[in-house]
Amino acid sequence: MRQTPHYLLEDPEEVKRLIRENPWATIVSHTSTGLVASHYPVVLEEDETGISIVSHVGRPDEQLHELGRHEILVVIQGPHGYISPNWYTEPNDFIPTWNHVTAHLYGTPEILSAEENLRVLGELVDHFESRMPEPVSLEIDPVYSARIAKGTVGLRLRVTRFDARLKLSQNKTAEVRERIMAELRGEGPYAQPGLAEEMTRVEAMPRDAEGAE
Repeated sequence: MRQTPHYLLEDPEEVKRLIRENPWATIVSHTSTGLVASHYPVVLEEDETGISIVSHVGRPDEQLHELGRHEILVVIQGPHGYISPNWYTEPNDFIPTWNHVTAHLYGTPEILSAEENLRVLGELVDHFESRMPEPVSLEIDPVYSARIAKGTVGLRLRVTRFDARLKLSQNKTAEVRERIMAELRGEGPYAQPGLAEEMTRVEAMPRDAEGAE
């Protein structure tokens, strides 16, 4: 990502929150044959002291990514959206921008055994089904679930480093930020309530009022 120190997110706990709330990730590998990208859900391992996520890929993606042989990049994309200069207050401030919350996670993945992969798949289903009024579980038919799981390869990524950004109009005045949040919560063409909530959160964090776009 662009090197913008005033938008840096360095708190691992905030990165964990971002993963929890935005589990659809992009996995990127620089392989011997070139770049490969895939998209899969990830789940944060809450009992780890560092940042650790588990996921799975469908075969043959594990071969395409050469998983376990090199470092990969996992992109977590939080709320984002267009910010119109119509929402600013200064007439000469006419440059639009795009606000976003993003984390890049790096590490070499560990390939899970068939048994642990099945367990992780079950936990992934349980994690997302927990919000449903009548949750579905892989335990409904363990034999069939185990057969389906053979078409996937589980992985664990213990994050060795991350690069995260909160670009949320920190360089604007409090008045302009309030106008932006109001528009994002409104009914206009670029409404994005989730992005407004991220801006509300960042209000409590230290900011560089002179930061550039």
